Amino acid sequence: MALYARTITLFAWVAAIMFVAAGCMLTYEVLARYLFTAPTIWAAELSQLCLIWGAMISMSWIMKANRHVAVDVLTDSLSPTGKRIAQIIAMGFVAFFSAVVTWKGWGIFWDSFERGRTTGSMLDLPTWVSELAIPVGFALLLAQAVIELGKAVSGQMDTPSGGMHP
Repeated sequence: MALYARTITLFAWVAAIMFVAAGCMLTYEVLARYLFTAPTIWAAELSQLCLIWGAMISMSWIMKANRHVAVDVLTDSLSPTGKRIAQIIAMGFVAFFSAVVTWKGWGIFWDSFERGRTTGSMLDLPTWVSELAIPVGFALLLAQAVIELGKAVSGQMDTPSGGMHP
């Protein structure tokens, strides 16, 4: 469990670096295109790759840190038992959805890998490079949803750690 927690924290830092890198690449592309009339063939596609991978590998850390978007106007008015039941139901849905997306996403990745599909852009990257982010990210999210489900079932739910909560 500690190895998993360290792994998703590492992935969150890698994702943050990827987001910064995407911003730098896009800034460079805008400057190259509009100031020097010399657009790149790589900046847009590589920044998209950073954004896709960054978003996917950070989802599990976001859930662990309780920083995901939540509409809690109803759950805030529930009793502790009601909140626990709502958390169990929500994590059950997240786990189920993540399992389906992991399974289907793996099939899409594998098909592209086997067929050797490419992006068709000037950079012509293999499409599986970006498609692999989906099953990886959602497998990590599935694992975290199961952990959160276990916490809710055992009554060890985390309290919100940010956002709009007082």
